[in-house]
Amino acid sequence: MVKMAGDSSYTIVEYFGGDDGYRCGYCKNDKGNFSHGMWSHTMTVQDYQDLIDRGWRRSGKYVYKPTLKKTCCPQYAIRCHALKFQPSKSHKKVLKKMNKFLSKGELPEGQEPGDLMDSACEDAGPRGSTKACPSELKCAAVTDVGQDKAQSLSVAEVSPPTSPLACQKDPACVPSDRKAPKAGSGADPSQPPCRKAKDLRKERRLQKEQTRQHGVSLTKPAPSLAIQPKSLEDLVSELLPDDATHRLEFQRFLCDSPLEAEFSPDGPEVGYGSFHQQYWLDGKIVAVGVIDILPTCVSSVYLYYHPDFAALSLGSYSALREIAFTRQLQKQSPKLSFYYLGFYIHSCPKMRYKGQYRPSDLLCPETYAWVPIERCTALLDDSRYARFNQDPDAGDSRALKDVGRALVLHRRAVMPYVTYSRKRKGASDEREVQQYASLVGQQCAERILLYRS
Repeated sequence: MVKMAGDSSYTIVEYFGGDDGYRCGYCKNDKGNFSHGMWSHTMTVQDYQDLIDRGWRRSGKYVYKPTLKKTCCPQYAIRCHALKFQPSKSHKKVLKKMNKFLSKGELPEGQEPGDLMDSACEDAGPRGSTKACPSELKCAAVTDVGQDKAQSLSVAEVSPPTSPLACQKDPACVPSDRKAPKAGSGADPSQPPCRKAKDLRKERRLQKEQTRQHGVSLTKPAPSLAIQPKSLEDLVSELLPDDATHRLEFQRFLCDSPLEAEFSPDGPEVGYGSFHQQYWLDGKIVAVGVIDILPTCVSSVYLYYHPDFAALSLGSYSALREIAFTRQLQKQSPKLSFYYLGFYIHSCPKMRYKGQYRPSDLLCPETYAWVPIERCTALLDDSRYARFNQDPDAGDSRALKDVGRALVLHRRAVMPYVTYSRKRKGASDEREVQQYASLVGQQCAERILLYRS
């Protein structure tokens, strides 16, 4: 392993270019999908954070960036503001469906139109929910977790705050300050009698009608009992009855990844890196997700699940849990406040579901500025490719300025490209290195080691 001063690791990549087209998993075009790619031998979490903020994503150790002007189905990086996220009606429906299944054992038949997270197009990229047979699930779990057994993290260290879903039959999960209601002797005569909801609604309708006719309200408005909507955490951790039919548990482990595990005094307790999230139902694994915990975000990589439970919308359910997990991590690390969902593909209707996790932003492909999705979709209705930043003077603030300063790893020695080019014999590769450096940005080019044989 090559080390920097201070014993910090370098990121080491091999760039493959991006001139050849290949089959698109969305529109099935045999040669319409274009992207730049590189193999990452090892990578720091900060370098990967900077790369995904320039439109790169990883699939295993392969890191790729779609060529948006050229590819048939442009893929735009998308992130959700986890702290401001409010679940929609369809999201609440997913959570209630899971709760109902756990409580009563009722498994819905088939998938509903709103469950798009689980009916994604054929896709090897991030967040593509992949169905797997039970044997594949078991092998994946045993192999990956076994490799990292020595550094596995306990549930208590990484799981969200104690969830009734994971310990619904454990008396220790019941708050100690909860008191049983005292026996009473009926209504308190010193208090006004309770009013029925239908009477309050009738009074409000009458008040509105009087206001419309006379311009003023002729009755004193009844006191309003505002009902606060439940938070995402409340919905995810909703209490189940003691005799619930099923038991759902979650476990997280470090998993194989190019990202080097890192810890920081101001970072989350679990550290940064890549983690498996295993979903266990009654002691059997039913789904596995992979997330990357980075300096400013939790990035969703992929999810695969047992096909018998497709009706539970496990893709949508896992995304909601990951957003809740992001909010928990932010309490430990204030900078970590975003949830990255991979790519948003407006030209593929089945992939527009990611835009429902709001508020969210899309990454401008020319200036690399994050722009609210509401301002982007109107542009994408007119054209598959669009520049989202409407400031004509804005440009790429991290654009390549001097390719000579890009770092190269050559014969186990680290050197700037200007030095390597003088030593190198044969045809010049400056054009390829310049293309690579422009895609990763000047800052990354000056930190990441580009391997050259």
